[in-house]
Order: sequence, then C-alpha cells, then structure tokens
Amino acid sequence: MSRSDDVLKVHRLAHAGGSAALLEWLAAHLGGWVGVVDAEAEHGRVPEAAVRGAAELTARGVRSAVLHDGDRATLLFALDGPRAPAAVLAAVLERPHDPGAPALLADAAVPLALVLRAEEAERREERVRRAELRTREAVLRLLMSGLLPTAHQIAGALGPALPDPLRLYVVECPAGRLAEVGALCRELTDGRAWIVRCPVYVRHLIVLAPTGPAAGRPLAGALVEAAPDCTVGVSGEMRLGEAPVAYTQAFHALAVARGREERHARFGPGPELALAAHEAGAGWAGALLAPLHTHEPRRPQDPGGQELRATAEAWLNFASHATRLLRIHRNTLAARLRLIEVLLGLDLARLPDQAALSLALRLTPGAGRASGTSPEHAPGLDEVLRDPRLTEWARGHLNGLTGPDAPPGARDTVRVWLAHDAQLGPAAAAMGVSVPGARKRLTRIEALLERSLLQSPSARYDLWLAHRAEGLAEDLAR
Repeated sequence: MSRSDDVLKVHRLAHAGGSAALLEWLAAHLGGWVGVVDAEAEHGRVPEAAVRGAAELTARGVRSAVLHDGDRATLLFALDGPRAPAAVLAAVLERPHDPGAPALLADAAVPLALVLRAEEAERREERVRRAELRTREAVLRLLMSGLLPTAHQIAGALGPALPDPLRLYVVECPAGRLAEVGALCRELTDGRAWIVRCPVYVRHLIVLAPTGPAAGRPLAGALVEAAPDCTVGVSGEMRLGEAPVAYTQAFHALAVARGREERHARFGPGPELALAAHEAGAGWAGALLAPLHTHEPRRPQDPGGQELRATAEAWLNFASHATRLLRIHRNTLAARLRLIEVLLGLDLARLPDQAALSLALRLTPGAGRASGTSPEHAPGLDEVLRDPRLTEWARGHLNGLTGPDAPPGARDTVRVWLAHDAQLGPAAAAMGVSVPGARKRLTRIEALLERSLLQSPSARYDLWLAHRAEGLAEDLAR
C-alpha cells in the first residue's frame, strides 16, 4: 500500500473505530507494540522501553525521537491534546523495522490526538451526565423524606424549580428509551417539569409537573400519543410536601393503565387512610414509633433513628428493591430490619405488623420526632380502627370488591391472600388454584380497585387494615 492509502486508512479508522481501533491496526501493520503512554497508562501492560522513551521525550521537550536498545527500536511522537505534553504515541518494533514506520506514525499522530481529545470530552460529558442523574435522584430522596428546603436548594441549582402544586407521573417505558422519553417529557411540559429516573425500577421515569393554567396540554395523553410504547400513571393534584403520597397514587394508577387501551390512568377518587385515621391514630402511631425515633446508635457507623425510619419506609414500599433506593447491601437491609423488629416489638414477616408499621409511619410525617404520648396510655391499633371514621373509610375502600363489576369471589380471594401475609404461593394453595391462577385473579382485582397489589408499592397494607376495621365494626354490631 502507498503512503496515501495508509493515511486514508488511518483517518477512516480514527473516525469509525476511535483510538483503540487505530492503535490495534498500527500494531498489526507494523508488527510490534503500539500505544499511547501517559500518566494514565497501565505500566504493567506497557513495555519498559516505551515508558522510558516517553519520559525522555517529555524531559527533553522534543516532538519526536527514535531510541535503539539492542535488537529493538522505540519510535516516539508527542501528541497534542488534553493530556499533552505527557501523552506520547510510542511503537516498540524489532529491528530492522519497516522503513515507512516513522512516516506512518507521524501521519497517525494528528488524527490520533484529535480522537483522543474527542473521547476525553465524551468521558467528561458522561461524568457530568451521571452526576446530574445522581443529584436529581438525591432531590427525589429529599422530597420523599420531607426535607423540602434542601430539595428546593439543590433543585434550583440544576433547574427547573420544583413545581408546587404538582401532579406526579410514573412513566413506564423500555429501559433503553428512558433518555428519549425524558427529553419528550421536557418538550411536552416546556421544560417546567422535574424529571428523574426511578432509583428502584429501571423502566420508570418520575415526572413532577406543574398544574394550573401554565401547565399546558395534559402530559399523559400527549406522551402516550407520541410514544405508544409508554404507560403512564398520574396522581391527583397535590402540594409538593405530599410527594410521597403522590408517588404512591401514580404507581397505583400505573397498574390500572397497563390494562387500558389508552395506556394512561389517573388515580381514582377515594378517601385517604392517613386523613381518616389522623385524629384517632396519631397518639398510637407516635407511641409505637417512639423507640425508633429516640434510638441512639452504639457506634458512629451504626444507623440512627431517622436512618432506621427511612429503611422501614423504603422496605415497606419496595420490599427487597429497597437496597437500590437506599444503596445498601441486602445483608445490611436485613440487619436493619431485625433491629427495627427488636426496637418496636414487631414481626415484619407478618402482614398485620407490616400494615401497622405502614400506618404509623404515615401518621407521623415529622421523621425523628418522638410522641408525647407514653406507650402505657396510648390506644392500641384495634382501638384506632374502631373509630367510626375508620369504619367509614374501610367500607368505602372495600365496596369495589362486592360491586356489580367485581369478579365472582373477589372478596374471598383478597381475604385468603391477606390471611397468608400476601404471599402468592400459600394463598394459591389455600384457594386450590395454581400460582399463575391466583396472580391472574389478583390482577383483575387490581383493575377493579384501581390499586397495585402485586407490585410494590402495594395496597395490601390498606386492604388488611380495611378488612380489620370492618371486622371490628361487625363484631361491635353483634
């Protein structure tokens, strides 16, 4: 091949394959070792002659050199770019080498320097992108923990400002399209929405969009129209401080949207348990959680009360996936849950205790504050559930299971599932059906109740509490 052919080949490789492809071709073409030597080079994989030659070239301040060492020659060319002057193109060749090697390496140095600069820029851009993703995730965590001032401060640095009031959207789409769908959400909301990838579910985007006249076209319908492979769940209109409730609502709506032709759904109307139970249950909740809120770790590296509370909330909402949200090992999660059980006197393998803890956490939004009610004088959970407001809430919550649209045996299916701690296998055995059959029944009930049951966050805690409250009311009426 002529020199012009070699130059053309070098430029094509640099453009199509990057620095790695170009260096690999040069090494094969010249029959020796060819690489870039700089401060980041792995010296265990770089010939000593290349390391010594690069150091000498840099020390002398020259652009090129040839060093002979016995039966080998080291050809060196300084590279312009982000790592210059330390970056050197080096070739270690057996003597006698191809006489055209110096010219070929000199011709390759310029496109190689350019592609190295481009690759460095891509790496920096990727680092910035990842840093922004993690920062947005941190803002979401702060919102879910009720730390609004800090969330506002960090969000303001990134933009846009956090919307208040808002609707929260959970968008489910193929994992490879998250960036594209996120850009579409920004376009459809004129850049006003706060968009973050879900730290738990890899196919979910969480979108906090403003409401009111400035919100523009409803996002869910427009998004599904533009991206038919997406499914969208939408919360009711809420204040920013209610973001955790908004997320749960949108997640339940997503379970409904999966079964609808239009592929989007808004959270169905219905009374909120925390509102119905607040007056009757605040004292009980504070007393139950007091050992958690006042817990002081024995060692600096052990979790304190607020961290244990966050662990409990994450686990109740996401089960084993809580490790992704909390960024901890599963063994660490298991150890924290055992400590929570000891502190609170609960058995978190049982659905009744899970439901009690879930309700108590929702009734004490001031994380880390101990209640003024002593455990001795606080009501029990059953006493809270006997309150007429809870009875009314329970009947409204369960009405759908016996309404005209309910499939046969829906109430019994839910009752058996709850009695077996919401575990599909034991519940299916008790009903005399297969596990897929039990899952199919519960999937139909999800659409009926407009709540997620099988995937967390699940409505199983509220269903158990509703059944318990209704049962207590029936016992009282007898």
